Amino acid sequence: MSVRNVISRGMTLARSVFQTCFGKPAVRVAAKVRGEGFRVGPPVHTVQPRTFLPSHYRHYRTSLSGLAAQLHSGSFRRMFGSPRNRAVFLAFGLGVGLIEQQLEDDRRSTAACQEIQALFSKKTFQNPLKHFTSGYKLEDYVIGKQIGKGCNAAVYEAAASFAVPRESRTSSLVRMKLGSDDRQEDDRELRNCSVTDYPLAVKMMWNIGPGSSSDSILSAMSHELVPAGPLALKERNGAAVVDGYFGDVPRRVSAHPNVITLYRAFTAEVPLLPGAKEEYPDVLPTRLNPAGLGRNHTLFLVMKNYPCTLGQFLEDSLPCARTGSLMVLQLLEGVDHLCRHGIAHRDLKSDNILLEFDSGGNPRLVITDFGCCLAERDCELKLPFNSRWVNRGGNSALMAPEIATAIAGPSVVIDYSKADAWAVGAISYEIFGQPNPFYGRNGLDSSRYQEWQLPPLPHYMLTDTQVVVKLLLRRNPKKRPSARVAANMLHLSLWGAQSLADRDIGSTKEMADWLLCRSAVALLTDRYPNGSTVEMELQKSFLSNVTLEELRTSIAFLLFGREKHMFQSGFA
Repeated sequence: MSVRNVISRGMTLARSVFQTCFGKPAVRVAAKVRGEGFRVGPPVHTVQPRTFLPSHYRHYRTSLSGLAAQLHSGSFRRMFGSPRNRAVFLAFGLGVGLIEQQLEDDRRSTAACQEIQALFSKKTFQNPLKHFTSGYKLEDYVIGKQIGKGCNAAVYEAAASFAVPRESRTSSLVRMKLGSDDRQEDDRELRNCSVTDYPLAVKMMWNIGPGSSSDSILSAMSHELVPAGPLALKERNGAAVVDGYFGDVPRRVSAHPNVITLYRAFTAEVPLLPGAKEEYPDVLPTRLNPAGLGRNHTLFLVMKNYPCTLGQFLEDSLPCARTGSLMVLQLLEGVDHLCRHGIAHRDLKSDNILLEFDSGGNPRLVITDFGCCLAERDCELKLPFNSRWVNRGGNSALMAPEIATAIAGPSVVIDYSKADAWAVGAISYEIFGQPNPFYGRNGLDSSRYQEWQLPPLPHYMLTDTQVVVKLLLRRNPKKRPSARVAANMLHLSLWGAQSLADRDIGSTKEMADWLLCRSAVALLTDRYPNGSTVEMELQKSFLSNVTLEELRTSIAFLLFGREKHMFQSGFA
């Protein structure tokens, strides 16, 4: 065999080894997505950058450089003096050099991701009450009309008494009822005006179970405090102080543009607010209604006043394809933020999502109402299900299949890590003008449905958004992307379409270059007066959480979903 043939065979062998281990990581993972054994687990964050060398070869990583040096040393050439042997080892040395280069690219790209994370994770969101030391009593607020009511609380518009609405700085605690002429005005214009005059909302919880003491109230309603800001509660030695009592608060979530923030939380005597005797007489205390079942004291939560809920907005509005995709992306970013804090909402629905508009007119979605959430400090999105009396939580219609089908047993544990992401997939139908497939008498049962039974999505939707929604509604959580991976897929679709179409972004270098470009755009746009738009908030959220491994997994899911969508469309 000639020396040329030996070198050729050696290079072919080295190239095949290199491609198997490193070539087109996204394509390799996409191939795994098609197999039954593919699983996308929660991200593993380690101090050292992770490389993508197969696990059974990684212990050779530190010696690759030394091996390459030995292959070129004079002693090695003397030991294996045959030209044929030297040619074989030369080809192998070239392959090792390629592997070492890929490892170096991975290390640099991982370091770049970590620097981008560190830069954008410093971005904070402002609390309008952070400069005030008051606001921990009901008397500190001017209460307006009722703007919402649920199964366990009523919500009223409000303003801080130290910043009374400009229309009446001598207003009493309770705003006077509107006259008949005012009621004839357009409801939406009145609501928008009300948000301006009363920028806050006060949520009064209905206390019919626990006692009137602050510690019993806090113990029973502590999950409502999960989105409480750092100054929402008076604290002492890490414990919440409410009217002098101490109580343990579950996990707390940091501020995020797509998660509600509680500005203040306190207990107070239940007042007689407008519409109370007509809307919720049974939960009033006996001093206000002799037939009432409520306690004298309850919990009050102060938050931003939003114009409407997502459900109210969708009653007479249909977002365009891009706006709808941005709305789905916001929900995924909010869910991912909760998951990173070890919190599962467990009651996601359009009525528990608030909505406002940014300076450009785009809807901004905010997840609210954490009364059913899983946020215990000793669990990581997992709930021991050892008895049928254990509460699975929330909305049974939008309960993910792995939650709905769980059977109680001594060693059964329910994993909620992808349950809220599944609910986002179901809500996406509503966002794009379709009935929620799991609602109504003829709706699907989340515990028994098959994926082929899901109704078709509107054709005007972006193809990649359809792909994401279909993947989110997979029954098997192992084949379902996490909220982070699904959000990355939409980020790539909305802002990396050209690079992904060319499949250049599958390489480590191109991926890092694209991330640096997005970072530069986000930083430059942030300097403009109108920079705090929904799109910029989404990109900052993405960049503050980006990891190389999750990004590669997202590319793999997206490529796989596109191929499957094209195949199904060809037979439609």
